[in-house]
Amino acid sequence: MNYEKLKTFIVVAEKKSFSEAAKLLFVTQPTITAQIKALEEELSTKLFERTTKKVSLTQAGIILMNHAKEIVRLNDTARKEILEIENTVHGELSIGCSFTIGEYIMPEFLKKFKDMYPLIQIKVDITNSNNIISDIKDQRVDVGLIETPIDDTEIVVESFLEDELILIASPLSFSSENTVISVDELKALPLIVRERGSGTRAVVNQYLKQSGVREEDLNIVMELGSTEAIKAAVEAKLGISITSKSAIKKEQKLNLLTAYKVKDVSFYRFFYTAYGKNQVLKSTAELFLEELYKMTQKRREPAL
Repeated sequence: MNYEKLKTFIVVAEKKSFSEAAKLLFVTQPTITAQIKALEEELSTKLFERTTKKVSLTQAGIILMNHAKEIVRLNDTARKEILEIENTVHGELSIGCSFTIGEYIMPEFLKKFKDMYPLIQIKVDITNSNNIISDIKDQRVDVGLIETPIDDTEIVVESFLEDELILIASPLSFSSENTVISVDELKALPLIVRERGSGTRAVVNQYLKQSGVREEDLNIVMELGSTEAIKAAVEAKLGISITSKSAIKKEQKLNLLTAYKVKDVSFYRFFYTAYGKNQVLKSTAELFLEELYKMTQKRREPAL
């Protein structure tokens, strides 16, 4: 049985849709239909029951599904081992990065990684943590780098770097002696936050909740979809925000933004790598993770 046809069969079975499978595999729907038809002809059986509203597996389809994933996994493992034997470091690598990591942490590392392995073709998609997990499950990306731990049995999550969140404001927003803002003051201040689904927003809400502050208690005046947009809004004196310390290094040097502490609240978090638990990682992805953990001096734990 053809490897590509089996992969197509798996996606159609999981998504219960020929059109959704076509979108995920970046091919036309007729191509998907032709591959499934060819597979059915090869096996002399019908694999799907099709109606105008849904697609479901036949009994023969269920039997094939029970074995298809293992066949694909073994194929991927064999390819990976062959590449390792050849000791040729090339290929493609697709990474999903949450905004803070993608914009402020990854550029320096990717420069070093690309200098070491120039033949690896890297694609980076910067989006929020929820989207990255979906992309990992749909195999749109090989590895994700996210800002909040995910409790999902299908995903392996490992911490690789600690980060601190701080309150930021435009210079002279507070008196020069005032370097710490109380929780009560925070509740009254015009607050600019990231969009729902953002790892930064989730961490901020978690720590504030531990201090007895709900999101509903805050004076949220604006939601923005990126840290860059938030920094620009804060510089324009539209409000204050809480963001990663690593994101404002340049602005602090130029005296465009000032950092403050929130009294009795410490916004510390870890950044995490994420990948599919049952996914055979490409050699490029394995290499990327190894180098990332070397750079951050964090030992990678083997997946269970």
